[in-house]
Amino acid sequence: MATLNRERTGAADASQTLPAAASRFPLGNLVRFRRDPILFLRRLAAEHGDVVSFAIASAELVLVNDPELIHRVTVTDHRKYYKSRGLERAKRLLGEGLLTSEGEVHLQHRRMLQPAFHRQRIAGYADSMVESAHRAASRWKSGDIIDITAELQRLTLAIVGRTLFDEDIESEAPEIGQALGESMDLFHFLTLPFAEKLDKLPIPPVKRFHKAKARLDQTVYRLIAERRAEGVDHGDFLSMVISAQDEENPAARLTDEEVRDQVMTIFLAGHETTATALIWTLYLLTLNSDVENRLTRELQEVLDGHRPVLDDVDKLPWTRAVLTESMRLYPPAWMIGRRAIVDTDLGGFSVPRDTIILMSPSVTQVDGRFFPDPMRFAPARWIADNGSGQNGDALAGTATDLPKMAYYPFGGGPRICIGERFAWMEMILVLAVLMQERRFTLVPGQQIKSRPILTQRPSGAIRMRVEAR
Repeated sequence: MATLNRERTGAADASQTLPAAASRFPLGNLVRFRRDPILFLRRLAAEHGDVVSFAIASAELVLVNDPELIHRVTVTDHRKYYKSRGLERAKRLLGEGLLTSEGEVHLQHRRMLQPAFHRQRIAGYADSMVESAHRAASRWKSGDIIDITAELQRLTLAIVGRTLFDEDIESEAPEIGQALGESMDLFHFLTLPFAEKLDKLPIPPVKRFHKAKARLDQTVYRLIAERRAEGVDHGDFLSMVISAQDEENPAARLTDEEVRDQVMTIFLAGHETTATALIWTLYLLTLNSDVENRLTRELQEVLDGHRPVLDDVDKLPWTRAVLTESMRLYPPAWMIGRRAIVDTDLGGFSVPRDTIILMSPSVTQVDGRFFPDPMRFAPARWIADNGSGQNGDALAGTATDLPKMAYYPFGGGPRICIGERFAWMEMILVLAVLMQERRFTLVPGQQIKSRPILTQRPSGAIRMRVEAR
């Protein structure tokens, strides 16, 4: 079977049809995909190479694991592809936000929202991030056993409230967190085959989804109404969205529903994905004492006992490397889907219109061709070796010269995450505060697994013992 793994088969010619993975029984791929989607995709890539087609129920999909072709789909030829089925279904929760919208709507709204994420504007959020992290750490007393999953979701929710909405919504955190969790869980149900028909039935999963969505809408629409009534720019994301103009059409303004969709999207991205990245990072640190020790040394040397500030973000290369490596192994956005809107060619293979293209950071980012010893948690691979051997790790610098799109936890091209700079600032500052003030130990006897749905969140609680430093 021909594949795009050129080391094995040589370059493909334009006449080739897509190589296909057979299934032992009609719904076999669906069962295996839903049981463990990341394992399923990794096995496909390992067994069939960089481009392989497969069926899930009646849908035809293609997994792409070649960075050059991923770049082509997301960047070079992005106009030939739209969002795939999964994010089409995500409109049930996110509406026409940046994550789900297409065409002129997406371009116009991205232009309107871009100023909200300019460096100068998000720089003002740093102090709120640090203060929120300090308040969370202060709640955890020496000897406490906490569910780090719930605690970090509560923390990032507080940061979203204070930085994006200029509101203290931490008191609503349990309700909002539960609604977000139920929405994410039920998203898995809504991507089933025939979900469009199931969604119209008054069955318990559908009723729970609508109840959870209504709870989230209650908070978002309340914040919108309060801000419009005040008519005051609070310097936050919500104020920016409400007053946003399109430079190509200055008269354009977002309706309440459009504001709601953008706010809900940023709400999810700013809360869910950041929390997930921090959860996996702390989990990995508890398993790697040498990495943790080097992190605490860097914090001591750079911060010298004071809380981090914005200017410290670029002075903490090991802290950044730890987060970078954590998102390599556990990317929150674990899969990107696109649908071909025209017949096209991909690396010499014919791709018919309406084919779904899947690209998974969880597959590409553990590919041994790009990352030696790929399953090892080794932040040193992101630190360039200056030749002195001081890094003390054979993998030092191995990932500092990668092909484009070999590492893409924030996506790529025109649809790259608009809040990437915000997320990096938040993650570095929060991790610095937590690791400066507290020590975390994993409670033994737990089975920690990921549950990839819309994001790659843990399957349940992760219990850790907390000690003061």
